[in-house]
Amino acid sequence: MSSILIIADDLSGAADCAIGFASAGHRTVVTLDVPAHGLDARAADVIAADTDTRRLTPSEAAQRSAAAWQTLREPGRRLYKKIDSTLRGNWAAEVAALQPLAGLAIVAPAFPATGRTLRGGRVFVHGEPLEATDTWKLDNPDRAADLHTMLAEAGLSTAQLEVDALREGADTLAARIAAVAASGAQALVVDAETRQDLLMLAQVTTQMNDALFWVGSGGLAREIAGLEDLFEVRAAAQTQRASQPRDENAPVLVLVGSLSAVSERQCAMLRERAGMAELTVPPAMLREGERHAGWSAWRARIGEVLATRADLLLRIGRDDAFDPAEGALLSTALAALVKPHFGALGGLIATGGETARAMLSAVGIGGVELIEEIEPGVAIGKPLEVRVGQPHLRIVTKAGAFGTDQALFAAWRYLHEAPAAAAAAGTGSHDSA
Repeated sequence: MSSILIIADDLSGAADCAIGFASAGHRTVVTLDVPAHGLDARAADVIAADTDTRRLTPSEAAQRSAAAWQTLREPGRRLYKKIDSTLRGNWAAEVAALQPLAGLAIVAPAFPATGRTLRGGRVFVHGEPLEATDTWKLDNPDRAADLHTMLAEAGLSTAQLEVDALREGADTLAARIAAVAASGAQALVVDAETRQDLLMLAQVTTQMNDALFWVGSGGLAREIAGLEDLFEVRAAAQTQRASQPRDENAPVLVLVGSLSAVSERQCAMLRERAGMAELTVPPAMLREGERHAGWSAWRARIGEVLATRADLLLRIGRDDAFDPAEGALLSTALAALVKPHFGALGGLIATGGETARAMLSAVGIGGVELIEEIEPGVAIGKPLEVRVGQPHLRIVTKAGAFGTDQALFAAWRYLHEAPAAAAAAGTGSHDSA
């Protein structure tokens, strides 16, 4: 193959799925726009397109995903449909729209490194059925987390591949998958319990000539990324991934839109260990936006902190009127508050895909080249286009309800320690961006 297109339904998921390829040395970019403005789509090994379909209707999400593939497909380019490992969003409708265009859907959302496994076509989280988790109960009351049922409801015929089939050898596995494709089934649900299971699936399917595409989380993507000789050698020069980090004197803004318990613990550790200033913006003000009497004062408060070159933890508060469906609205308003001060930043850490997308969109950043992974699910990158006054801006994204308790602190520490390490190594002021 010559390249891979990842289609994801939110920004943090796109980065999380694609970062394994960057870590393996492949030029990897995340784009917020389709078509990808400012991006030479043939110069990247991996393009991760955020279609921003998590909260759309199933039909709207399906149409947008299909359009992304039709716009960005190239000869030799393979498709990876990134889905949430806990099956959030409109993933089944999106897969159903892509299947007639791309062939058999190899559906394997397991991510053993994060405790997500698949048995009998059902997701387990640290050994507990997904249906028993609070997250699933909140979004999908009285609904089974069964992939076959969800795909069938979207109009696809399915087949099942038990985990034992992944352990019978490459030739046997390839024959089984080819038989499913020949049978006319449209989606093959693949159980997996270990990283080795996913590695075997990656090794076999990347070598098959059958029309197929992958449907998975960051788990299967990482195994594909680690394969040797994954892409054909191309003349396009690779960018220097270890380019000079951000200006160490410019402040870091930690923007937290997620209200999950995971994010709360991460913020607590960040406050304790980094000792940074913290502001929690009332959601009532964000709902009204610039019409709110306190808007100008809040914008000024944020600017006053950043003007001192101090790092800032900026969060969306919660009140009795909170509705999870208003996440995009609140994130967009929060980004508008920050926008006048964005030029002062040397680093942005954004938790929650909606939050990250809102902030980048507000300041005109349409794409990010990924550099490396700080910890699983926490990706660091730089804008595709050099920004005036911010040539070394670094951007870290992380899904809201994801990561270890120290994830935000690890990202903050990375942004502060990397400039010092680069200076010690004598990198000077040269940057490939």
